[in-house]
Amino acid sequence: MQRAGPPVLECTALRKRFGDLLAVDGVGFTIAGGETYGLLGPNGAGKTTTISMVCGLLERDGGTVTVAGRPMTTRSVEAKAAIGYIPQELAIYPDLTARENLAFFARLYGLPRAAVSTRVAEVLDVIGLADRAGDRASEFSGGMKRRLNIGIGLLHRPRLLVLDEPTAGVDPQSRNSILGSIEELSDSGMAVLYTTHYMEEAERLCDRVGIIDGGQLKAEGTRRELVALVGETDRVRLSAAGELEAGLAACLVLPSVREASRHDDGLDLLVDGAAAALPGLLAALGAAGVTVRSVDVAEPNLEAVFLHLTGRALRD
Repeated sequence: MQRAGPPVLECTALRKRFGDLLAVDGVGFTIAGGETYGLLGPNGAGKTTTISMVCGLLERDGGTVTVAGRPMTTRSVEAKAAIGYIPQELAIYPDLTARENLAFFARLYGLPRAAVSTRVAEVLDVIGLADRAGDRASEFSGGMKRRLNIGIGLLHRPRLLVLDEPTAGVDPQSRNSILGSIEELSDSGMAVLYTTHYMEEAERLCDRVGIIDGGQLKAEGTRRELVALVGETDRVRLSAAGELEAGLAACLVLPSVREASRHDDGLDLLVDGAAAALPGLLAALGAAGVTVRSVDVAEPNLEAVFLHLTGRALRD
């Protein structure tokens, strides 16, 4: 749920180099309260390095970060206090119960002793672990541990919640529960920064998405704005054999075909109105000496945008 108002997070021109590797190169974006912003990209794209700089955990080589109106550095206290950071690695104590974990971290956050039990109970409800509050974290499934990890980041009521691949390695049921919890947090007015390499998560959760690859922000916008970059076209993948070069040439002269290229086992096409165009397309390929084994049609989505911007699939 995107809301108007001053940004909770502003970052501009972030840069970070590790030796010869330029891991983040000029990344910048803003997030308002009640808005979920997704950084979508493959592993190694620069997502974790970016949010580490946003959270003041990593010294940046260039750029600026402001959280809740306060400048962020690795030494900032007030700016960091406005953030709830949920890292990829679990940060819980397995020998403590869910309630004990939350109470311990609540005291680390500086919550008054008298308020801890009430706040812990509230967070247990939010993350759906109230009925397991007295169980040790070591007994939890991977998804439950992830939810407890998220709960720890919520204890101090942050203005900005930062989640780094929070569904990695969890089962589908737990994943759906985690995504539902994040949707509710955004609806409550919290700003959320969410990194993922799952296109379907970005499409479900995010008001705006930044597509990141090779340390650069290739594009950002709403789903509709990003899909417009590839046009209102369908992506058609043909598994085929025979005279593929002749087939490629035959496709390119058809008015409905925007782009065409070869892959190992056939052809990839961008087609206006694939359902109506397919009969003529298949006829042209047959006349060119191409045997089509299968046809896969995908309507425009963030996966298509990523392929259009980077030349490769999101999970390549």
